[in-house]
Amino acid sequence: MTPSNVAYQVMWNRLISVVEEQAQALVRTAFSTSVREAGDLSAGVYDVEGQMLAQAVTGTPGHVNAMADAVAHFIRRIGRDNIFEGDVYITNDPWEGTGHLHDITMVTPSFHNGNLVGFFACTAHVVDIGGRGFGADAASVYEEGLYLPIMKFAERGTVDQTLVRIVRGNVREPDQLIGDMYALATCNEIGHRRLVEMMREFDLADLSGIATFILDNSRRATLERIAALPRKSATGDITMDGFDTPITLKVKVTVHADRIVSDFTGSSGVDKKGINCPLVYAKAYACYALKLAIAPEIPNNAASLAPFEIEAPVNTIVNAIHPAPVALRHIVGHFVPDAVFNAFDKIVPGLVPSEGAACLCNFQVSLRPRSDGPAPNNARRSEVLTFNSGGSGARPAHDGLNATAFPSGVMTMPIEATEHAGPVIIWRKELRPDSGGAGKQRGGLGQYMEVGAREGHEFDIQAMFDREDHPAKGRRGGSAGAPTTIAQDDGSKMNGKGKQFVAHGRKVVMAFPGGAGYGDPSQRDIAAVKRDLARGYISSQVAADDYGLGPEDIQAVQDAIAKGEDV
Repeated sequence: MTPSNVAYQVMWNRLISVVEEQAQALVRTAFSTSVREAGDLSAGVYDVEGQMLAQAVTGTPGHVNAMADAVAHFIRRIGRDNIFEGDVYITNDPWEGTGHLHDITMVTPSFHNGNLVGFFACTAHVVDIGGRGFGADAASVYEEGLYLPIMKFAERGTVDQTLVRIVRGNVREPDQLIGDMYALATCNEIGHRRLVEMMREFDLADLSGIATFILDNSRRATLERIAALPRKSATGDITMDGFDTPITLKVKVTVHADRIVSDFTGSSGVDKKGINCPLVYAKAYACYALKLAIAPEIPNNAASLAPFEIEAPVNTIVNAIHPAPVALRHIVGHFVPDAVFNAFDKIVPGLVPSEGAACLCNFQVSLRPRSDGPAPNNARRSEVLTFNSGGSGARPAHDGLNATAFPSGVMTMPIEATEHAGPVIIWRKELRPDSGGAGKQRGGLGQYMEVGAREGHEFDIQAMFDREDHPAKGRRGGSAGAPTTIAQDDGSKMNGKGKQFVAHGRKVVMAFPGGAGYGDPSQRDIAAVKRDLARGYISSQVAADDYGLGPEDIQAVQDAIAKGEDV
C-alpha cells in the first residue's frame, strides 16, 4: 500500500532528524576542535542515484551544498559493481569534494535487507593535512597537503590499514586526523542505523517513494517562490583585499520563470596564492544566498537547490581549476553571498542585509619550543586552529549579529577549548565597540583578540583575514563597518594573510571587522541608541556624532549605568 501524504511528511521530518543525529554524533566524537567546538561539518542522506534528500541543520552551507554534488562523483569513481555492504569511501579532492584538501568527505552506502537503498555522507574540516599547513602561501595544490582521491577507507567492514599508515606518515597531527576519520565513518553508521529503523517502522523496501515525495514537493515550492519574482536582471560586485592585490567579484543575477542564474563573468582571475575558489564552493554559497532570500523555510535537498544555477568562466577566482592553490577558498567563497545580495537588492529592494565581515576571522598557530634560548622540558610542538567571527551586516528590520559568522554559520570557538588544544594563551577576546556600521539598523560588532604562546614557546601564525582595506559597505544610507587590523604587541604591523613568525614573549593583537549598517542613522530609534550606549556597543562620541544623541541623554545613560539601572 502506498503511504499517504501525511505519512510521507512524517518520514521526511524523520529523515531530517536522522541526519541531525548523524551530525551530532560527529560533533561528540570528533578529535579536531574545528569540528567539536566550531561545528565545521555537514551531514546528509542521499538516494541510490546520489541525490541529496535531507541535510542536517548542524553544519555549514559551504560543506552541505558542495557535498550535494559530491556523492555522484563517489558513485561514478567507485563503480556500482564495486559497492558492498560495510564499505566506507573517502576523499579530500577539492573539485570532487568541498573545495580544499583540509575537508575530509566520507560516504557510506546504506543497505537494507541486502539491497542498496541510499548513501550517507559527511564532511569535516581537519586541523592538519600536511604540506605547508592551513594557509595561503602555497603556489599550487600540490604544496597544500596530502591528496586522497576517491577511494575505499573500508571494504566490507575492514579498514585499509595501508591508507591509515600513509596518512599518519604525512601529517603533523596524526592522532587527531585518524580520530576524525573514524568519527566520520561512525557518524555515517549511526545515520544508517536510524534509517533502517525508520524503514522497518514504515515497512519500506526502498526510498524511492519518499524520495519522489521530497524532491517533487521541494521543487514545486521553490519554483513557486521564483515565479513570484520580477523577471529582471541586475549586476552587483564586491572588492576584497586579496593576498597582495585586491580581488573583485562581479555577478549578474537573472530571474527566469523557472530558475535564477548567477553569472560571475568579469570577476578577477586566478590568484597566485591559495585563496582561489573551486566552482563547487562558489556555487554552494551563491545558492545559499538566494535560497535565504526567497525560500529559507524550504529544506535543502537536490530539488530545492537545482533551480539556482551558477556560471563562471574557467580560471576565474570563483572557478579555479586544478592545480590552483585553494587552501583558503573560504575567503573568496564567503564573499559570494554579499556579491549576490548586491545584485539581488536591485531586483527585490528591502529584502537582503548589508555587507558583513563575510569570511571567517580564522588563524592557525604552529607552536614549538623557543629557539632563542633554553626551552622548558615540557615545551612541545602543536598545531592549534581557532575559528572567530566579525559582525554580520544589518538587516532591513533588525540589527546585525555581533561576532557571528555569516554566511558560514560556523561557531566561534571558546577560548578554553583553544587553550586546551596546545600551549597557546588567548589574552583577550571581547566585543569591539563602535565597529558596527551606523544605520537605522546597526551593523553587528566585531571582536578584539590577543594571542600569544605559553612561556618557553614561539610560533608561526597563519593569518586568514580580509576587510583590512575594504570594510563592509552599508545599504540604503547605512555606514560602513570597521576594518580588520592585525599587529604585534609592539605595534609592528602584520599582514592579513600568510605565515608569519612571532618570537618568544611576543603577542599578536587583532581587531576583527564589523558589519555595515542599514538605512539612515538619523532614523534609528532613540531607545535603541540609548540601549547600545548602555551595553557598551557604541561610545558616547558615536552616539552623539552618528546618531545625534544629546548631552543630556548621554549623561542620563551614564548615570543609569553607574547606578546599575536598566536603560
